[in-house]
Amino acid sequence: MTVAAFMELALYDPELGYYARTAQRSGRAGDFFTSVDVGPLFGALVEAQLAEMAALLSDQSPIPHPQSHFDLVEAGAGNARLSADILRAARARHPALYDSLRLHLVEASAVARAAQRATLGDAADRLVYSGGAMPASFDGVLIANELLDAMPMHQVVMREDGLREIYVSSKSQVPSSKSQVPSSKSVASLETRDSRLETRDLELGTVEGPPSTPALQAYLDRAGVTLEPGWRAEINLRAVDWVREATRRLGRGFMILVDYGHEARELYSATHSAGTLTSFSGHRSAGPESSAHAPAWLRQPGERDITAHVDFSSVRAAAEAEGMTTIAFLDQTYFLLGLLPALNQQSSQQPTLNTQQLKTLIMPGGLGSTHKVLLLGKGVGTPALKGISFTVRVT
Repeated sequence: MTVAAFMELALYDPELGYYARTAQRSGRAGDFFTSVDVGPLFGALVEAQLAEMAALLSDQSPIPHPQSHFDLVEAGAGNARLSADILRAARARHPALYDSLRLHLVEASAVARAAQRATLGDAADRLVYSGGAMPASFDGVLIANELLDAMPMHQVVMREDGLREIYVSSKSQVPSSKSQVPSSKSVASLETRDSRLETRDLELGTVEGPPSTPALQAYLDRAGVTLEPGWRAEINLRAVDWVREATRRLGRGFMILVDYGHEARELYSATHSAGTLTSFSGHRSAGPESSAHAPAWLRQPGERDITAHVDFSSVRAAAEAEGMTTIAFLDQTYFLLGLLPALNQQSSQQPTLNTQQLKTLIMPGGLGSTHKVLLLGKGVGTPALKGISFTVRVT
């Protein structure tokens, strides 16, 4: 099977998938750490940006039909901790926004969805939808925090004779030499062999074969990427399809995409020539290294997170092709510093600024510089948002 098919099973199988079996995987007791795990400050800062975006949408609405509601769509919402932090900040600082807000939570895991109302608590009155698919149409803001990096993706390697794809197989199927690669027919059979995570009981390895789809080479061509012989890379076709679909469903408004990744020219370069696919367990990364035919991310499928860096160039290009406009692409550090002055206008109900949380969120070399923010708009022009008021810089 392709690496994308393996990731689909290992992460999202309804019964055995890593994300499907529990409501929360991050935090001190989990396998990795996100900005939401730092504390409520991240959500409070994001809320400041949402409040400005809502005001812009209201001011620009055609008269005499001003916008009466504001849709907030969180994709990859998990158990709704980020939305809960946003809503509580909105209720304290922007009550009119809170009253107009309609919350849509998009989450693949039924277990996580079942926990959302409890997480939202007294802010659950704003929830109008929770499901596995995006709403058919909405006007407002879509936010996705660390969603794209966990989408199933293909892995390829360039050889002297052209592009090859990496496939996951049981060790009994792994060839004894590089010359023994599967034919197109056997590749198709690999794709359908293990319909469930019976792979957890197998000794897994990888094998090279012809690309499963011409879309892989087309993706690299669109990105202007030339891989050198021996370079490995991940291609996230799902992320491109997802942002296209999200753009079509957004009538008017903004997207805030936060993730770790790079522009294509950096991601597909000598710096990352081993690829970025890795797995996390107990806050430890397995890294992209391999031993023989068994890369580390194959270990314990269904028990570990599997992730790779995002190609923001291709995500941005796909969104623009569907009608979005890029407003900015910058480090999380600078995005949050631009929003920080808004917290100086706190109401008496808001807690004082937690400087330790802020340091963790903006720290260079940590969440601040590894996480990037892509701001997109549709039907709103290119406003000078608060989130880009400090500086627009990518490190």
